[in-house]
Amino acid sequence: MLSDQSLPIIEATLPLVGERMPGIAKNFYERLFAAHPELLDGLFSRANQKNGSQQQALAGSVAGFAAHLVRHPETYPEVMLSRIAHKHASLGIAPEQYDVVYKYLFEAIAHELSDVITSEIAAAWSEVYWLMAHALIKIETGLYAEQANTQPWSSWTVVAKQSAGTAAMTFTLEPADDTPVTLAKPGQFVSVRVQLADGLRQVRQYSLSAETSSRRRVFTTKRDDNGEVSPVLYNDVAVGDVIEVSNPYGDVTLADGNAPLVLATAGIGCTPSASILRSLVERGSEREVLVLHAERSLDQWALKDQMNADVDALTGARLTLWLENPTGTAHPGFMSLKGLDIPDGASVYLCGPLPFMKNIRAEALAAGVPADRIHYEVFGPDLWMNSAN
Repeated sequence: MLSDQSLPIIEATLPLVGERMPGIAKNFYERLFAAHPELLDGLFSRANQKNGSQQQALAGSVAGFAAHLVRHPETYPEVMLSRIAHKHASLGIAPEQYDVVYKYLFEAIAHELSDVITSEIAAAWSEVYWLMAHALIKIETGLYAEQANTQPWSSWTVVAKQSAGTAAMTFTLEPADDTPVTLAKPGQFVSVRVQLADGLRQVRQYSLSAETSSRRRVFTTKRDDNGEVSPVLYNDVAVGDVIEVSNPYGDVTLADGNAPLVLATAGIGCTPSASILRSLVERGSEREVLVLHAERSLDQWALKDQMNADVDALTGARLTLWLENPTGTAHPGFMSLKGLDIPDGASVYLCGPLPFMKNIRAEALAAGVPADRIHYEVFGPDLWMNSAN
């Protein structure tokens, strides 16, 4: 709960701080990595630092948390905090690292707000930071306690590497030792850590794309030439190699029950939906499932055969496809919910590029789907959390 003393100060300064937060985030990361360059080895993404998305995500999360406290001082933005905590847990973030972040973040705030900052303003924003930090630490502690493996990373052997469509690759992993394995939930992801040619380790999150009921891990990735992890997986990792993988995390998971589902995806965003579909098949589910997928061309659909087979195996499932280069019965162009029969009481799961998810979410809301039944998964830093929650 934000204190009565800090509330009016945060409310008064939020517009200015929000405006300057991108500069604060940039300043913060420069200070942090100058003092702790080791944090770029296996924790922070160098690619996300270069393209600015990590700075945008930090700025958006802090400003979004403060804005929520101003509007609702007695509650926290639970969806946003849960999403951040799951990403943090997949990287093995420890409570003491929040102290390090605080030091350099508030040095950056003092520098970027030097023309206006007072001790009262600094104290109020310090309170916001620690409210957010302690809330995240509490969630992350609970997530760690749920895992069978108490270590953040374990060794996994690549037992299969197969092309998935014309632009993706599916990796199948098995435990490389007797470390306990946590069974994943359909829709969750793992972090994969690989060593680059320069010796630096880098991490990327990948949604699990097949069954989650076994000790295997299966994920499918599209090659990102602007990234650093997927090129290593494509070019250097071979069957028989051992790589580091985190425990499974992610809060966009299949809920129990018999309510209808709408799985709307685009491109490589089909991976969590494919995991959900496979789990429904394994359970012999009779739930009504509307599977919607958009792709540039049929041959680029990474999990076409798996998803079609699982839809055919489910008595209540049907598939609608959109292709920019249409063939057969596929709709031409981009996905739209207009004219579709959305089942009553359905929960909608979205995954794909941000513009796609924003558009489909807006159409789902217009179709009468309540906001709390619309779930989305983002690959990489979440630059949408403030507008979508």
